[in-house]
Amino acid sequence: MAAHPTVQLGAGALAALHRLEHVAEIGSTSAELVARARAGETGPLWLVSDVQTSGRGRSSRNWASPGGNLYASLLLTDPAPATHIAELSFVFSLALRDAVLAAAHLYDDAALALKWPNDLMVEGQKTAGLLLEGGQVAGTSFVVAGFGVNIVSHPDGTTHRATHLAAAGHILDRDSLLVALAHSVASRLAQWDRGAGFARLRTSWLTYAYGRGEQMRVNTLAESFEGVFETIDAGGRLVVKTPEGERIISAGEVFALGAVV
Repeated sequence: MAAHPTVQLGAGALAALHRLEHVAEIGSTSAELVARARAGETGPLWLVSDVQTSGRGRSSRNWASPGGNLYASLLLTDPAPATHIAELSFVFSLALRDAVLAAAHLYDDAALALKWPNDLMVEGQKTAGLLLEGGQVAGTSFVVAGFGVNIVSHPDGTTHRATHLAAAGHILDRDSLLVALAHSVASRLAQWDRGAGFARLRTSWLTYAYGRGEQMRVNTLAESFEGVFETIDAGGRLVVKTPEGERIISAGEVFALGAVV
């Protein structure tokens, strides 16, 4: 798999020893990297594809993957102690927001918000998401982060209303976004420092948090309930205020009331 001449990483990612492979089409960039990791491949390794035929999101949902958008995954080997691995959702979502701003040549945009635990929203509509997968090989952990960014198109009939960056006025292309993303990921990983710097990143994430202070619906595998999104705790868990008291959620999805299709 050779990189296309226009598909490349910037100096920041190369300095962090990130590598890149590019393909025209693949089932899933994340599934490929998980399989490679289990076969002994080590990271940091990016895999980007023009089109995915079996892209997937959270809860094994299909992620529509036509040309023109960004489909990329990153393999990391032994990124942190097990107790800090879940924090990567916040590290990568911050990096994704950084990258969109950089590629669109913007200083900031209040409409770009981060929905717990790992989606990028534009004016209340989902425009990007990431999925973390991982495992162990010979006692060494690995994580694969899959990024899907709607740049020029978006699917209909999604659980969350969706949009794409061009429709929201953010004009950029896939290759420039990949360069910006690889750079911001390397930078945010360095700040995170295998979990030692999560407190500062948590503060940054909360600055851009979608729906903070608002009534939300929370869906977990076991139940669905409503409450006010207050904060995330020191480990990244969702803290919700309900009439029955404070709830702390480790895994689930949040929906602004009235925002579900």
